[in-house]
Amino acid sequence: MGAPKPLFRDLNADDLEQEATEIESLCMNCHATGITRLLLTKIPFYKEVVLMSFACEQCGYKNNELQSGAPVADKGIKITLIVKSEKDLNRQVVKSDYTSIKLVELDFEIPAQSQKGEVTTVEGIINRAITGLEQDQPVRRIQNPEGAVQIDDFISKLSELKELEKPFTLILEDISGNSFIENLNAPKIDEQCKIQYFVRNKEQDHKLGVFTKEEVTGEKETGILPSISKGGFTLEDLEGEVLHFPTNCSNCGSPCTTNMKMTSILFLSNLAAGTKVSLTYFDSRSINYIPHFKEVVIMATICDVCGNRTNEVKSGGGIEPKGLRIEIDVNDKDDFTRDVLKSETCSLNIPQLQLEVGPHALGGRFTTVEGLVSAIKEQLSDPQHSHMFRDSLELKSKQQFEEFIKKFDEILEGRLSVTLILDDPAGNSYIQSMKDDEQLDERLRINHYERSFEQNEELGLNDMKTENYETTS
Repeated sequence: MGAPKPLFRDLNADDLEQEATEIESLCMNCHATGITRLLLTKIPFYKEVVLMSFACEQCGYKNNELQSGAPVADKGIKITLIVKSEKDLNRQVVKSDYTSIKLVELDFEIPAQSQKGEVTTVEGIINRAITGLEQDQPVRRIQNPEGAVQIDDFISKLSELKELEKPFTLILEDISGNSFIENLNAPKIDEQCKIQYFVRNKEQDHKLGVFTKEEVTGEKETGILPSISKGGFTLEDLEGEVLHFPTNCSNCGSPCTTNMKMTSILFLSNLAAGTKVSLTYFDSRSINYIPHFKEVVIMATICDVCGNRTNEVKSGGGIEPKGLRIEIDVNDKDDFTRDVLKSETCSLNIPQLQLEVGPHALGGRFTTVEGLVSAIKEQLSDPQHSHMFRDSLELKSKQQFEEFIKKFDEILEGRLSVTLILDDPAGNSYIQSMKDDEQLDERLRINHYERSFEQNEELGLNDMKTENYETTS
């Protein structure tokens, strides 16, 4: 037997073993037997997908469908796009079965689960809506002439949107979190597109097939860890134990194991910039305490199938009373040596590049300023994870992206001065000061702020009750 292959693989002409699975299926047009072909693969931004194609040789009926093969996202997503130009009509759109579509100016909505998931464009969404409305018009003109005229008028209004006499607003709302609209300015900020994440309610979870253990079995959940007697498991025991639990590889979806360790100390004093850390580092090397971060959870995953390695640091302590915003001016080589602790709730911004990096893009990590900049560059440049290296990319867009990547080389070589902004609503991030007193460090600015309602909602604090509990024996 050969080496195991990932379940979801990139489309590759040299991969001779990646063949579609063929299944006999009933044709819904003539009720003869047709063939459905299934292909498991990955596409940019949409992770794993299942491509399905049906064809009937008897009547010639064909149908294509796309479904997400990735896990359901933790939150739903709402994408609002202002369409202003012809380029906006050509933006790539990925929508799942659970995506509702709204055209605000026409007060028109396509409900979720009324269409199958697909990869299309903004213009394609409008064209499909027009096709759907025109489908029964011949019969409707006979049975309901007045209604047919109203629909013809509305179809004309939909067609006028493509002429772009004035901007219009397109909203995608997907409770599964698996929808996407292309950013034409990537990796810069898209001024015309706004993305919001929201917490699903119980009814929406049930639509996705997500149920709690109590809803399925009737047994109340008691947590993932069994209760222990007082003094039966000390903090020293917990910090000295490495936990192992099964998971799936974030790259190929294959089963693998994640190692997890909790400790009150963080990283090595001699850790090089950008070094990836595994749990074995903590056996014999010198270590430093990092202020303001309390206990941490170190997680390391290695996939034996595709070789993917991930390391992440998560806060094991509480959320600070206020959010934290840190600005650091990077002007010379000395600034690259500053230690940086970025928690999993911290977003990053570089105003000079118009670049925003969300909290989940880089995860939690301890590195240096140089290591952080290098990590951003590597993630953007990696052809395994970036859509910027596909054959269909426009030459102009590709050149713009290459010029953008060169900016990171200028930063790392000290030829371009920038400002790194770390914004952590949980207040669990840190940048080393070059002075004994942080206030004397002119290049470092630290501000504590009151969190907004939305930030508290993101952290789960609005509905958290911490006092006046009633206990029962």
